[in-house]
Amino acid sequence: MEEPLALHPVKLYVYDLSKGMARRLSPLMLDEILPLFHLLSVLFGRHTSIIVHKDEFFYGSGGISSCAPGGTLLGPPDSVVDLGNTEVTEEIFLEYLSSLGESMFRGESYNLFEHNCNTFSNEVAQFLTGRKIPSYITDLPAEVLATPFGQALRPLLDSIQIQPPGGNTFSRHNGQS
Repeated sequence: MEEPLALHPVKLYVYDLSKGMARRLSPLMLDEILPLFHLLSVLFGRHTSIIVHKDEFFYGSGGISSCAPGGTLLGPPDSVVDLGNTEVTEEIFLEYLSSLGESMFRGESYNLFEHNCNTFSNEVAQFLTGRKIPSYITDLPAEVLATPFGQALRPLLDSIQIQPPGGNTFSRHNGQS
């Protein structure tokens, strides 16, 4: 008789980098009433990471990083979304992350609008659980870019690189370095 596979909880940590400002200003910004400062608050309003196997994993301009849950300088998350459970073992997961870090999620591939921490969290969540992260997170960049103001600022905003403070760059060669 085979032993049942162990289930590991998978969580999405959501950080509001604007500390509430993005939520309050977002509807106004999409009507193109607000200046650049407010647009940036909206764009940088959400950072996400995946918690699994007792670690937090996230992506930024430095590549894939990991830390203890809540261990970045961002502190505790503003909200936690339960994404379900996974049967994926830690060993297989770390191999998967290593592969992502060498291909799709290298630091130089980071793009504020199209390939960011939320893209990473969505990809990893689907691998682990078959579920996507909430669309209110993944749809925001497209909503911003759909405005003439967003389009006008895109060349400037495309040059911005973000790496959440804290955590360690993920490296398969020595576990989570």
